[in-house]
Amino acid sequence: MHEVRGVRVYGVVGWKNAGKTTLMERLVREISGRGFSVSTVKHSHHRADVDRPGKDSHRHREAGARQVMLASASRWALMTELRDAPEPPLAELLSRLDPVDLVLVEGYKRDDHPKVEAWRAETGQPLIARDDPTVRAIASNDAPGDVAQPVIGLDDIPAIADFVLADIGLPPRKADESPDRKVG
Repeated sequence: MHEVRGVRVYGVVGWKNAGKTTLMERLVREISGRGFSVSTVKHSHHRADVDRPGKDSHRHREAGARQVMLASASRWALMTELRDAPEPPLAELLSRLDPVDLVLVEGYKRDDHPKVEAWRAETGQPLIARDDPTVRAIASNDAPGDVAQPVIGLDDIPAIADFVLADIGLPPRKADESPDRKVG
């Protein structure tokens, strides 16, 4: 089992247009549907902004606030402005999340947590798995050739979820085995 600061973490990596975000979305749905609590972290190389100009929270940030919390009856969000400070490492960000059974991480391909690689031959990109021992499986509908890791169909989400859960030491129960499921 791999933990970062007491948190079970598993990554999804791959090159652009390999299907990482779709795989993440489908894994979250599958694993949470089995009764496990799941959170996610998405790394972006682009300037990300969840706020919009003209909104009150955006105006607070533009005025110089270091942190702005936006709260409503349905959710809350905390935005932190780095203001030229370095980007925090993944371990620090994970420590800010509420406890869950599993945190799925999209990106952070150079970090040391276990990962599954989404790979499509049509992107023309090489396999990350060939040079990265933290990639434990490859999710692909293509034949990547001679690789040490197991290759699981990119659309076989139950099998990918089973692999991830087993690799981190959680029982790979099916959705109908969820402890929260009501039997009537």
